[in-house]
Amino acid sequence: MHKRVLALALALCLALGLFGCGAAPAAESQPETAPFEKYTATWFDVFDTVTTVLGYAESEEAWNRQMDALHADLTAYHQLYDIYHSYEGLVNLRDVNLTAAQAPVEVDARIFAMLAEAKELCRITNGQMNIAQGQLYSLWHEKRDQAEQDPQKAALPDPDALKKAAAHGSIDDLVLDENASTVFFADPEMRIDVGSVGKGYAVEMAAQAAQQRGLSSALISVGGNLRSIGTKPDGTKWTGGAQNPWQGIAGMPEDAYLRVVELEDTALVTSGDYQRFFTVEGKRYHHLIDPDTLYPAGFYSAVSVLGPDSGLADCLSTGLFCMEFDEGLALVEGMEGVEAMWMFPDGSLKFSSGFESRCKSTN
Repeated sequence: MHKRVLALALALCLALGLFGCGAAPAAESQPETAPFEKYTATWFDVFDTVTTVLGYAESEEAWNRQMDALHADLTAYHQLYDIYHSYEGLVNLRDVNLTAAQAPVEVDARIFAMLAEAKELCRITNGQMNIAQGQLYSLWHEKRDQAEQDPQKAALPDPDALKKAAAHGSIDDLVLDENASTVFFADPEMRIDVGSVGKGYAVEMAAQAAQQRGLSSALISVGGNLRSIGTKPDGTKWTGGAQNPWQGIAGMPEDAYLRVVELEDTALVTSGDYQRFFTVEGKRYHHLIDPDTLYPAGFYSAVSVLGPDSGLADCLSTGLFCMEFDEGLALVEGMEGVEAMWMFPDGSLKFSSGFESRCKSTN
């Protein structure tokens, strides 16, 4: 099976597994849920991953109407935030990267708001989550693509090229004019990459829009980024699993999920070294780049963030992955409604003060 198809199939299995954690039994055992039926929807065409939605609606017609609108929203965000492809009649982030160094580019409000949030979160994470480092990330992305095409030719980026690219990654050179809704690159060599925020922000905005349309009970998974809407009709909370990053490694925990977290209008996002990587001379190089070393961060195997906003949780999971534990813990403890779990390479776990209280007992 082709590696990409295999990854999509695995992601779908994981998404369905997440929904299964603590799921309520059939509706007939809970008469109060009788007006609602359980439905699912799955798509493969947004954000290059698997999207699965589990939820309840009063009828199949109502569910399909909600899912059509949700899919349309996610598709629109996917196209707006795409840095690799252009779309007819649409100014997206690829167009911004191509032209924003010449003159300010007027962008859709959905682009502007996401960039503004990402710029603020770059400041909050002391630059550890920095969308302005697109040049740096592209060097690693190119090497990963080359390794996937021919593992025998897998190689690391040139160190001097990494340093040169990183020198053009100051977030201050991303100039946003709120009144004109424009984006300008003060450094003509700067490029943006929103892989650390785009998907999470899109999921949050799409979930909020679905709630406004009347969707009251659902769990959305876009490539494992979870965002719950309300509770199940019987009042019980949705649950999501923090995936075990060491599955299959001898001597490490074997459970598929290290913790099962209860969710109500909440997001759960995990960043880990097991998601996108390539191997050179027996060593694995993942996609989460430490802006201080210019190489993949080595503090953790994964970091899970629980919070009220999927965009925020997406940014923080990346930023925390590239921070030493004490610095990351202090950041999380200072943020209302945010909790985190750190998974270390030796198999140990550490938590923010309120994370475990949000977990569902497995006894």
